Amino acid sequence: MLISGSGLFIVVAALGFDALIGDPDWLWRRLGHPVALIGALIGVLDRRLNREDRSQQQRKLAGIASTAAMVAVSVSVGVLVQTTVQQLPMGNIMLALIASIFIAQRSLYQHVAGVRSAFAEGGLAGARKVVARIVGRDPEQLDEAGVCRAAIESCAENFSDGVVAPVFWLALLGLPGLIAYKTINTADSMIGHRTERYKSYGWTAARLDDLVNLVPARLSALLLASAAPIAGGTISNSLKVVKRDASKHRSPNAGWPESAMAGALGVALAGPRSYATHMVEDPFLNAEATSPAVPDDIGRALDLYTAACVIEAAGYAALALVV
Repeated sequence: MLISGSGLFIVVAALGFDALIGDPDWLWRRLGHPVALIGALIGVLDRRLNREDRSQQQRKLAGIASTAAMVAVSVSVGVLVQTTVQQLPMGNIMLALIASIFIAQRSLYQHVAGVRSAFAEGGLAGARKVVARIVGRDPEQLDEAGVCRAAIESCAENFSDGVVAPVFWLALLGLPGLIAYKTINTADSMIGHRTERYKSYGWTAARLDDLVNLVPARLSALLLASAAPIAGGTISNSLKVVKRDASKHRSPNAGWPESAMAGALGVALAGPRSYATHMVEDPFLNAEATSPAVPDDIGRALDLYTAACVIEAAGYAALALVV
C-alpha cells in the first residue's frame, strides 16, 4: 500500500489509538507483546546460526540470511493480517488498532516522565534506577545532569525510532512495512553491536536499520525543531544545531533528533558516556550550552515531544485530505 487517503486515515487513527490506549501491561503480560515475539525469533536464529566455531565470513553470511528471513516472515505476516482484516466490517479501524501496537508514542512519554518523577520522589538515587530501564549506560556513573541528559536523549532518539519511523513505513507500505521496520529495528537493538560476537553476524541488521531510518530521523529533527517554541526555544536555533552537530554523532541517524532536541532546549546532549563494558568518548551536541541539564529540562523535553507528536499527526491528517 503506497500512500493513499485510506492508508493515511489508518495512520492517523493508529496514532490516536496509541495516544489513548498505549501498551496495557495487563494484556501483554498474558499474551506476549508482538515485538517480544519478534525478539524471540531473533534470539533463536542467533543461537542457532551465530556459532563460535564458524569463521567471521560464515557468520556474516549467516547474518545476511537470518535478517533476510526475518524481514520476509514479517512482510508475509503483515500482508496476511492486513488482507484478512480489511475484508471485515470496520476493517480499517481494526487495522489501525493493530498498527498502534507497534507505535511507542504513549509508552515513551511514560518511561521518560518516570525519570522526572523519580527525581521528585527519590532524588538522584531513585532517578538512576529508573533511567537504567531506558538506557544502557552505567547509572552509577551518572550525576544529576548525566541522568537528565540520558532521559532527554532517549526521548529524542526513540521519538525517531519508536514513533516517526514506524509511522512513516506504515504510511508508505501499510502494515507489512510497519512490521518489517519493527523487525529490523529490534534486530539492530539485539544483534547490531560492534562486539566480537556480533560484528559480523549483526552487520546486516545494523546497516539495514541505518538505511530504513535515514528519512525518518531527518523528519523527526524537523518535527522537533518545529515544536521548539513550546519548550522556550526557537526553530532557527534548533535547525542551526542540527546542521552543525548532527553529523558529529557516531550514528548516521541518532544525531538528527538529538541535536534538534539539544538546540530547542538550549542544553548540551551526548558527550562522553560510560557503559558497563566500555567508555564512549563522543563530542557534545550543542556544546556551547553552558547550563547543565536539570530535571525541569526533562519536563520541557516531554512538552516538546508531545507537541512534535501533535504536529506529526496533524501533518498526516492534512495529507489524507488532499491525497
